[in-house]
Amino acid sequence: MKYPRTYHLPFSPGSTNDDKKIKGNWLKDYVGKDIVITEKLDGENIHMDQHDCYARSDGVATRSPWTKNIWSSSNGLYWKIKYLIEPNEIIYGENLYGEHAICYDKLTTYFHIFGMVGISKEEPHVPIFYSWDDLKKKAEKLNIPTVPVIYEGKIESEAHLKKIIDETMSLPSAYGSTKEGIVMRIRDSFKVEDFSKCVCKWVRPNHVQTETHWTKNWKRANLINYNYY
Repeated sequence: MKYPRTYHLPFSPGSTNDDKKIKGNWLKDYVGKDIVITEKLDGENIHMDQHDCYARSDGVATRSPWTKNIWSSSNGLYWKIKYLIEPNEIIYGENLYGEHAICYDKLTTYFHIFGMVGISKEEPHVPIFYSWDDLKKKAEKLNIPTVPVIYEGKIESEAHLKKIIDETMSLPSAYGSTKEGIVMRIRDSFKVEDFSKCVCKWVRPNHVQTETHWTKNWKRANLINYNYY
């Protein structure tokens, strides 16, 4: 299952003509609920299950040179954790092995988990996104970091959310000087079909400033302390 499309907040300046923004009374889906806001890392969306590892763009097993840290048969991340992935479980993460629009200079590892899907215990055969707490437990078991957390708690209003975003965007990325943006999600678990009401994003203006796709002249990102995956 490819990772669902994440809608932009109505006031996200980095949306393009191909992007979608959440509409209507979107605040009701978030205000008063426990939420988690994380840094949106500028990498490639990769997901893994018991069968293989995949790029989001085409949904087929990836063997591209810029995902070699994931699929390499000698020391790729996927082959190290495959036995820990449960049946019907999917792990989603941001892979920073290939540089995109942002050059991170404080990376200590390439792959960061931001979502996991499994089957609901209450409703068998119903796919759900794990709660943030369950995601963290699984990430610790896999020995893989999550994307950096910016805020945990409740938002009171749109103005409160904008204040959080303004403050965090004035600070450097966890891995360099520039942040791409933020992702906000409901802390609790939720059905896959409810994704658009439980996850949204805000992206900096003019995030991609070149018409040349990053894969044309890609280069491997540097790590401070070498860790292949």
